[in-house]
Amino acid sequence: MSALLRQIPTNIPQDLRKIRIENSHLTELPRGSFENVSALEYLWLNFNNITVMHIKSLEHLPTLKELRLQGNKLSSVPWTAFQDTPALKILDLKHNRLDVLPEHALRYLPNLTYLDLSSNQLTVISRDVFYNWPVYQRSQRAEGQIEAISNAVLALHDNPWICDCRLRGFVQFIKSVGPPIILMNSYLTCSSPKFRAGKFFHEVELNSCMKPLTSALDTNLTVPVGLNVTLTCFVQASPSPAIWWTYALKLLRAFNVSTEHVSEETIRSELLIPSARPADAGNYTCTAANFLGNASVAITLHVGAPWASTTSPDWAPIAPAETGAHVEVRIAKQTVYGITLEWFAVAAAAEPGETWYTLLVGRYDAAQKDAIYIGPGVNTYSVTDLLPATKYEVCVAVRNQAPRKGQCVIFVTGSDVSQLEQREKLIHIVVIVCAMVLAVPAGMYACTAEARPGCLARCAGACPRRRRGGQAQAAGSKESTLDSLPAGSEDGLCRPEGGRSARRPPVCEDPGKTRPPHRNSADLY
Repeated sequence: MSALLRQIPTNIPQDLRKIRIENSHLTELPRGSFENVSALEYLWLNFNNITVMHIKSLEHLPTLKELRLQGNKLSSVPWTAFQDTPALKILDLKHNRLDVLPEHALRYLPNLTYLDLSSNQLTVISRDVFYNWPVYQRSQRAEGQIEAISNAVLALHDNPWICDCRLRGFVQFIKSVGPPIILMNSYLTCSSPKFRAGKFFHEVELNSCMKPLTSALDTNLTVPVGLNVTLTCFVQASPSPAIWWTYALKLLRAFNVSTEHVSEETIRSELLIPSARPADAGNYTCTAANFLGNASVAITLHVGAPWASTTSPDWAPIAPAETGAHVEVRIAKQTVYGITLEWFAVAAAAEPGETWYTLLVGRYDAAQKDAIYIGPGVNTYSVTDLLPATKYEVCVAVRNQAPRKGQCVIFVTGSDVSQLEQREKLIHIVVIVCAMVLAVPAGMYACTAEARPGCLARCAGACPRRRRGGQAQAAGSKESTLDSLPAGSEDGLCRPEGGRSARRPPVCEDPGKTRPPHRNSADLY
């Protein structure tokens, strides 16, 4: 008891009939653990850390009558191992982690009088597990006969049973079982689904399993620009299926989707599209799947003319702006693959935990940008998979408002993707606007959309001209200059003439230096 044993001792006397090793540190039962103790009848190994039991761990134990493995960490048991213990009468496996009971698990336990599987992780098992049990089969054959059959106690309580169609046969077995099989606790309880949680087996009626059937009240919708749209599909299935929505073969974000049970076997799934735009038009597919199969229904959405005229399809308000609603945006992280935006609402009309955001992403000169709807509680987004030598704009707005000043970020990707990670050779800093200096990887520059006319020219004019001979000295300080600047610095670097900046002036290329063969990204401005 409480010994620091980490394995079964090898010097156990051969004539022992009872072994009890509890509260120790055993982690496995290897092959032939007790092969030298063939007279063993009682084996108690409770409250150890046994996680593995070899299929031949019980060989050479023909007289074993009692095996107790309570309070270990077994997630499975090699049930065929009990072929070596034909005399076994008591098997205690409570307080383990068993989650599966195979159909033929009890086939090799013909003489059991006590089986305890309580307090495990069993969720769904077949009634065939018990129909194949020799003890049950004998009781059925002896029904109505005078022949006496010993009782068998069965403990199955305190497991997280999922009471859906898959458990139907087992529930029927529990309701009908009687002597010689005696349930230690006949009040088995459902843990899920939610509408059955806490109910006893004898209180529920389970239907047969059914492959999903999907339908929609309207499969062709036309809405005006700016209107919130909810697409709805109904699913009949048992057990409850997994449901998801796709658009152009892309999985839509889960926080735009809600599901609820209309009845025991019917689920309503809704996809919310806030502030519909022309880019949202297309086919939306609602798919449901369970272990019997899957089904889907497609809903076609057309986005027509807006309720009221707007000056620009992308940037004008498509609904009255909320008073005081504003979003502060900053670049939280930069990599060679893109940027990560972070934002927070200032004086928003709704609580922050209830505020939706619209993210507009696309090329700077694109007439239409992709709209991404960000649900409540999310305030970061990474822009990746970008094309080289391309100018991009990303804006964040509250709900369906037009982006305001300071809510956009403009950045340019480098023209040579293969060189982006060669930091020690290619890193340099370019000040695009006065309001922000970004320590970005080679060839990538970023700025806010608040650039003031003439600011860039003044910054460029402040850069000292360097002679070709001074290139080497400046090159040695480039990396340290970059690393010393925080991402998204908000400190203004342009000052009126005569003013001084506390930071190192931006590095400029010598006008006389030969331009590289590839296009300079800054020219895109």
